[in-house]
Amino acid sequence: MNVSPPTTTAVERPRLGELTPGLIVIAVMLGAMWALEIVDLAPSTPFDRWGVRPRTLRGLFGIAFAPFLHVSFGHLIANTIPFVVLGAAIALGGIRQIVEVTVIVAVVSGLGVWLFGSANTVHLGASGLVFGYLTYLVTRGLIARNVWWILGGLVVLAFYGGLLWGLLPTPRVSWLGHLFGAIGGVLAAWVLHGDHDAPEPAAVPGSAKP
Repeated sequence: MNVSPPTTTAVERPRLGELTPGLIVIAVMLGAMWALEIVDLAPSTPFDRWGVRPRTLRGLFGIAFAPFLHVSFGHLIANTIPFVVLGAAIALGGIRQIVEVTVIVAVVSGLGVWLFGSANTVHLGASGLVFGYLTYLVTRGLIARNVWWILGGLVVLAFYGGLLWGLLPTPRVSWLGHLFGAIGGVLAAWVLHGDHDAPEPAAVPGSAKP
């Protein structure tokens, strides 16, 4: 009787080379935000007018530009830390994941503001991305039925759950950007991790297979 030696299954861990590109995306985006805010100090650089302007043709360009533009350095600083922490947590899943989540959140947040924002206003800032990153990290575990992601989402919620108060209407704050950014994060979690396989048709008793 031959006894086969016990075998072990190797668990693949992401290599440093696989993690780096996603983190580079976050670093480049953050660098662009700070560079634009520094350049905006110079006269005749009205970058802020390129934010989302509800229901105007020009305002549609703001969907792409607004996350990189801020009203002031105080505004930028307030967004920097949560953007880096939450963005890096997503970027650890690879460059494709961070890019797809960012695009979905930015489009949903920007379009939501463009459609429902008050007329004659300009909406700027990365806070829509921050709220989207937050809800993505919190909900992806539930959607994917992944215990570790659920635990990770609870940790994120413990540290940054207070941000969710920003979903409530607040004067002089783009709370619609926060709200639709949060919706975009949930949508991104469903698009990336939901079960989209079509159910197989049930067999009818007595029917013959071709």
